[in-house]
Amino acid sequence: MEPQNILVRMPNWVGDLVMATPILADLRAKYPEASITAMCKTPLCELLKEDKSINELFCFTKPQNGFLRRQVKRNIIDKMIQGKYDLGLLLTNSFSSAWWFWQGRVPRRIGFPGHMRRWLLSDPVALPEKKEHQVVTYKRLLEPLGIPISTTKPRLYVSDKEVLEAKELLHQRGYRSGQTLIGMNPGAAYGSAKCWPPEKFKELASRLVARKDTVVVFFGDASMDLLIKQICQGLPESVMNLAGVTSLRELACIIKSCDVLVTNDSGPMHIGSAFNVPLIAFFGSTDLEKTGPYGQSEAVIHKKVSCSPCFKRVCPIDFRCMKEITVDEVYDRVRKLLKGFS
Repeated sequence: MEPQNILVRMPNWVGDLVMATPILADLRAKYPEASITAMCKTPLCELLKEDKSINELFCFTKPQNGFLRRQVKRNIIDKMIQGKYDLGLLLTNSFSSAWWFWQGRVPRRIGFPGHMRRWLLSDPVALPEKKEHQVVTYKRLLEPLGIPISTTKPRLYVSDKEVLEAKELLHQRGYRSGQTLIGMNPGAAYGSAKCWPPEKFKELASRLVARKDTVVVFFGDASMDLLIKQICQGLPESVMNLAGVTSLRELACIIKSCDVLVTNDSGPMHIGSAFNVPLIAFFGSTDLEKTGPYGQSEAVIHKKVSCSPCFKRVCPIDFRCMKEITVDEVYDRVRKLLKGFS
């Protein structure tokens, strides 16, 4: 029988969440009459508000306190039981997420085995033996349902009203409609090995805003505030620091408004890609074939040094993969993406 009530456990990181959104669209195409619920940690679930493929958001928080954490888990499992889901897809690989689905009485549970959880899955799906993009890997979870690998791309939904409201943050800092807006994302949650050096971001921003009617806006969460303050120090007011200022949806709306986004391999990069924002994305320690901006391989700058990708959080040697990317070549790329920019 076709499923009537589907629960999809979404990934726990911004970039992975965005890369998993085709799953929701492909499920909706296959089961137009089913109720689809996306289960996601807060605040990441904000990104799925207004998603046209889902009927409901199941948002939850995992506290650190032992007793409180046990109570929250109990509440989550009780909610899953009450939801009477007949199909569950696990896009996370943890034992605990599969255990919740099992305890939540979801009869059909599809996911990748590993972490000793195969016995908790009704339909374990083997991980691919060959390297492929993470978007495609997620889509393999739909194969037990007879849904072939699709061409569906990651996407996010925001309203025009939300975009206008988010832009007000820029207007309050002097941005005016019609100016060229260039976004910069100098951080990455995984570690500094993924990051183009901050002094290069600073030099690039300085050169870009030397052109009249150009504004540069730096993004980041609260943990990036100090770094971005150091980057912005001494630069004109047309360089803005929004680190820790925006919600995730406000961040998405501002990224959508950018004429170009210059970014490390990170969540904001995938947000920009989902909105088809012209990108310049730096890759060194990570694998562009697996987590590059989907469908925008031409956006990547990657120096093919012998140690890349190393997947380390901090470079143990000379950081050549990022240091070899020059400000001149990035500036030239920006010029090519912006017609009439000189």
